[in-house]
Amino acid sequence: MAVDLQPTTLPAGITSYEGYVNTPKQINEQMGQQQFLQLFTAQLQNQNPLDPVKNEAFVAQLAQFSSLEANLSMKDSLDAIVSSQAADRVMTSASLIGKSVAVPGGVVDIASGAGGEGVINLPYGASGMSVTVLNSQGQAVRELIYGAQASGDFALNWDGHDSAGEVVPNGQYTFVARAVVQGENATVDVNALAKVTAVRSNVTDNSLMLEFAGGKTLPLADVRRIGV
Repeated sequence: MAVDLQPTTLPAGITSYEGYVNTPKQINEQMGQQQFLQLFTAQLQNQNPLDPVKNEAFVAQLAQFSSLEANLSMKDSLDAIVSSQAADRVMTSASLIGKSVAVPGGVVDIASGAGGEGVINLPYGASGMSVTVLNSQGQAVRELIYGAQASGDFALNWDGHDSAGEVVPNGQYTFVARAVVQGENATVDVNALAKVTAVRSNVTDNSLMLEFAGGKTLPLADVRRIGV
C-alpha cells in the first residue's frame, strides 16, 4: 500500500511544527514594568536560601527602575511640550508675513513706481561707494554714486527710477555694491529689505525659516532688522 507523504492542509487554528519554527519571532528589547516585576519575583523565588540577597539590594533595584520610568515619562512630556511650542512659534511668526526684513542678497519687488531699500554694513567706512541696480535679467538699470561714508550701517534708498529718470517696470530687482575700503576696491554685501512671503519650520532642527520672493530663505535667528 502506498503512503502519501505530501503535506496536507491543517485545520484552521493549528500550526505545523515547521511553520512554528520558521515564524519570525518578535523580540522586545525594552523591559516594561510588568516584565521587571516578573523578573523580580522570579529572583526572589529562586535565590539561595543559605545566601539570600540583602533587602538593600532589592530596594536599590526598585529605586533604579522607578527612576528610569520617571525619566522616560519626563522625556515624553518634554517632547510633547517642544512640539507644542514649535507650532506656537510658527503661528506667532506668521505675523511677520508682509513685513520687510533685511535679507543678504535679497530681491526687492517694485510695483507702481515704488522704490527699494537696503542696508549696507561698512565696519571700516568707505572713501566712496557705488550701487548698481539690476533687473531680473541681470541688466543694469541704474547706478547710484555716493561719497565718503562713516563706519556703520548705510541706509540705501532707491526711488525706483532708471538712469533716464523713467519709472522702472514692475518686477524684481537686486543691488550690487562696490566701495573703496581702506584704499582698495571691494564688493560689499547689500541687505535688501524684502517682504516675507511665508514662514516655515525647518524639519532638521525645528528652527524657523522666513521665505521671500525669488526663492530666498533666511533663518529667523539671523534677522537683524524688520520694517513695515
